[in-house]
Amino acid sequence: MENVTPIKSATLSDDLAQQLTQAIVEGSMALGSKISEPELAKRYGVSRGPLREALVKLESLGLITRTANVGARVIDLKVSDLMDTFAMREALEGMAARQAAESMADEEIQALYRLLDDHQMFLDNNQDEHYTSQSGNEDFHQRIIQGSQNQKLIRLLNQDLYATIQLYRRHTADSRPEPRQALREHKAILDAIANREGDLAELLMRRHISRAANLLKKAMLQESVVNEKSSRHSAQK
Repeated sequence: MENVTPIKSATLSDDLAQQLTQAIVEGSMALGSKISEPELAKRYGVSRGPLREALVKLESLGLITRTANVGARVIDLKVSDLMDTFAMREALEGMAARQAAESMADEEIQALYRLLDDHQMFLDNNQDEHYTSQSGNEDFHQRIIQGSQNQKLIRLLNQDLYATIQLYRRHTADSRPEPRQALREHKAILDAIANREGDLAELLMRRHISRAANLLKKAMLQESVVNEKSSRHSAQK
């Protein structure tokens, strides 16, 4: 992990939890790696108290696990956890899309159409490279979540589930095909919101996320097969 500037804040444990979350999602804290409290305390320039509070937050978000006599580790990605997480996301973001159709301002909707035009241009200019690497996909979903104006939904999706969703997405980004299909689905969802068709917006969002979950599941299973073959090949040498 790269050197990090020590944190100075009144909400030290919150800031530290945010930085550790980012490190896990971006991969600088490896999946399955053991967490050393002394090492992290030294690296971030904090005492053990705020660090332990931050680790408790990460455990509540499902990003680390604790085992008796073993200690804390960064989670490993599991298909069962993926499907559970995305089942919750499907229900909550479907509801957000329905409420966005009722509450989202016309100016916000037009801004989303411009965002999708930018995504189309990005795909045209980058040989269909998936624009998740540009944070575009997250931005589209985030704007709809915010457009729901439902603060409880926003908290659940942006705080409780967001980091885990991003972790699964980023670690399977190279294995997910058809970015133009995702863009078409985004446009259909936005059209439903623009036409104030809440039922349709919810249905399309749920289908979109269900499809994404199945693609992620397929990518994880393929990666597992590749890793297993690689391990057998190494053992035979």
